[in-house]
Amino acid sequence: RASRFMASTKPGMDPATMERIFEPFFTTKEPGKGTGIGLATAYGIVKQHDGMINAYSEPGKGSVFKVYLPLARMEAREVGADLQGPAVGGTETVLLAEDDPMVRSLAEEILRRAGYTVLTASDGHEAIEVYRSAGKVDLLLLDVIMPGMSGHEVMNRIRASQPDIPVLFTSGYSENAIHTNFVLKEGLRLLQKPYSQEQLLRTLRGILDRS
Repeated sequence: RASRFMASTKPGMDPATMERIFEPFFTTKEPGKGTGIGLATAYGIVKQHDGMINAYSEPGKGSVFKVYLPLARMEAREVGADLQGPAVGGTETVLLAEDDPMVRSLAEEILRRAGYTVLTASDGHEAIEVYRSAGKVDLLLLDVIMPGMSGHEVMNRIRASQPDIPVLFTSGYSENAIHTNFVLKEGLRLLQKPYSQEQLLRTLRGILDRS
């Protein structure tokens, strides 16, 4: 295995903080100062490449992150058409239903900056009300698990009046897989949290273009 380490000049972390540093959207920063997806994304990338990431930290002494990746030897190949351009946005209207305020705020900001009109709801019942009062909705971006009404139920109710509306579901890594089984069974798309700006925009654009 090849190893790499990164040292931090920050003051260091206590044990309670260390236990949560790789959790999606966990942050010790003030609201608006950070999203808490950086280390979770790094953890996911390392794991996808069969690697390990270890953190060492003490208050007043800083932090060290060590990344271990398996050595690989393979011939270079031309990527050609595999290269993808930057993710693009659009002008469509997206109804975003997400009960976590930090996740909702982040997704809304990403979509607005990409040119979309975004309607937000903090749970399933509010999503239905927002849809009913909206003049037009082009896509539903729904969290699978929400208080009171699941994303699946929201989709079914809205599709009763707009059967062809495209849907993109999101779900956290900690959610039980049984809650997301319907996504694959019905041929729908599921975006796992934490997702990057690139993943969100590219997946959403692909669904809209196919529709």
